[in-house]
Amino acid sequence: MKRTLFLVRHAKSSWDDVALPDKERPLADRGKRDAPMMGKRLAKRQVKPDLILSSPARSALSTAEIIAKELNYKVNDIVEDDRLYATDGETLLGVIGELSDELACVMLVGHNPEFVDLAHRLSNEVAPMPTCAVAQFTFESKSWSAIGAIEPTRVIFDYPKKG
Repeated sequence: MKRTLFLVRHAKSSWDDVALPDKERPLADRGKRDAPMMGKRLAKRQVKPDLILSSPARSALSTAEIIAKELNYKVNDIVEDDRLYATDGETLLGVIGELSDELACVMLVGHNPEFVDLAHRLSNEVAPMPTCAVAQFTFESKSWSAIGAIEPTRVIFDYPKKG
């Protein structure tokens, strides 16, 4: 069975208020432009996630909501997962391994450096991930728990300035 995993780095966050904790930073103007653009690119490729998991950080959740709207995915169906914030690649693999095998396509929205670390672990085809980058990995696997131990059959890497 095909399993498709998307790793989405949140769009550019604002540093206008330096007193705001990282978790509370909203999207910057560039982030508000890039996120819908990347969502439209995904929609053009007919991406239909069964589940969108997002870090609870404001920048990640805003990015997830904007992309979800472009993909006709119900914003209320986005699941916030604390394990996607201030974490590491091993924890992310654990989250992926716990996914229901009934799901074929899952999108995770979160942060660097953990997302680029995981992307590099899955494939050397993914370069550094700028803000709002999207790494897509397709696997032939009966279970999400195999991800990390098997090679992807296809990798697509996109980011705002690429297109």
